Amino acid sequence: MRRLVSGLSAAALAVTAGTALSLSTSAHPARAATTYNVLFDNAHAETAGNADWIISTSQPDPLNQNPNPSSETSWTGAISAWGVALQRTGRYSLKTLPSGNSITYGGGGAEDLSKFNAFVIPEPNIRFTTAEKTAIMKFVQSGGGLFMISDHTGSDRNNDGWDSPKILNDLMSNNSVDSSDPFGFSIDSLNIGNENPDVIGSAAAGDSIIDGPFGTATGTIIRNGTTVTLKPGDNSTVRGEIYRTGYSPSGTTGAAVATSTFGSGRVMFIGDSSTIDDGTGQSGNTLYNGWTDPAGTDSTVMLNGTEWLAGGTGTGSGGGGGGSPLANGGFESGTAPWVLSGGAAVTSSRVHSGSHALTLGGSNNSTEAATQEVLVPPSGQLSFFTYISTTETSHSYDFLTTTIKNSSGTVLKTVSTQSDGSTTGSWFKTTSSLSAYAGQTVTLSFSATNGTKYPTTFTVDDVALA
Repeated sequence: MRRLVSGLSAAALAVTAGTALSLSTSAHPARAATTYNVLFDNAHAETAGNADWIISTSQPDPLNQNPNPSSETSWTGAISAWGVALQRTGRYSLKTLPSGNSITYGGGGAEDLSKFNAFVIPEPNIRFTTAEKTAIMKFVQSGGGLFMISDHTGSDRNNDGWDSPKILNDLMSNNSVDSSDPFGFSIDSLNIGNENPDVIGSAAAGDSIIDGPFGTATGTIIRNGTTVTLKPGDNSTVRGEIYRTGYSPSGTTGAAVATSTFGSGRVMFIGDSSTIDDGTGQSGNTLYNGWTDPAGTDSTVMLNGTEWLAGGTGTGSGGGGGGSPLANGGFESGTAPWVLSGGAAVTSSRVHSGSHALTLGGSNNSTEAATQEVLVPPSGQLSFFTYISTTETSHSYDFLTTTIKNSSGTVLKTVSTQSDGSTTGSWFKTTSSLSAYAGQTVTLSFSATNGTKYPTTFTVDDVALA
């Protein structure tokens, strides 16, 4: 695979050899501390040939190499910039599944997937066993986040007949959990030489992959890589985040970066390991810097994606194999585990992202509600988007009240009260700290009431609690 040696990108988080890392806080203030547990795979020849896709040579715990990393060279590996950037936020606990181990879910080991919110597979070169494929699929289905990084067709680094596109397609099409295109995409048999995909998907603009806590992404790079073909008929949550130049932002082909949900979990794909290469690693490997290539914003894409997969701000279903605080926040997986009453419904007529949202109200003399029982995490940051459409000519008679309640039904906090007199005709975001209730199981409630005439419709989407 070819990569370009390059300078810094305009990513919100820049990483350079020998230079201290820093987070840009002007557009995206630092978030309250929480812990996202992320496991990086190194059990499937991720260092075969000229590859070096590890965050550190210290495995499973990179902190044993350097407990206070300040730059990508504090840890040794071609994706150490990625790991160090996450570590320095104070929100992440990172581990590596070392060579010689197997992927498990529910097995009780220290690196068992049940202990983690997200699992990163950086260009595997050994086919997953039947048991490993079952473990991965159950992990995602139960709420985990899966990051699949492929490379071009023919990138068989250990010459065993299995390259990363073939291995990842085999995971999706030949497993014991769901082999019917569960993620809604398949990896293309391509070797795209040198391109800079910059078409933001029409359904992705403004989502937390493109505009997230680590900055705004404007594109990615391909230096001998591939893409995916989207199959929304098999999984309606699939979306192209970034497409190749010249491809339709709402099309099903040419997606260099894609996401979807499966069960209660989240999935993300990128088609070239050049994007994660920081140019430094173990002695003897010829590495190049795609992480900060100015032709793309790869560090932003990877870091935003990791946080979304781990269950942070985002679209689609809530993630987090380590105990997701909120599930199906994008209403893309039907209604469960939300409990709807009084006519509240999951619809597709108006959405903030994805293809579904929660609709309440819209009829006179009505009370409609949606509730979900959630465990408040340490940071307790609640966010959601609302769209209000009203026929009222004077205000305020119709209301959307968001509360959290204890097990007895007592209101612990009124998060917000919106009305027919609030912002109408456009999406707006509400955020609220629930950290005072960290560790408690509460009921999150959206309740819409309409008066005797001129009804108001309240639409809610992309509910997140991290």
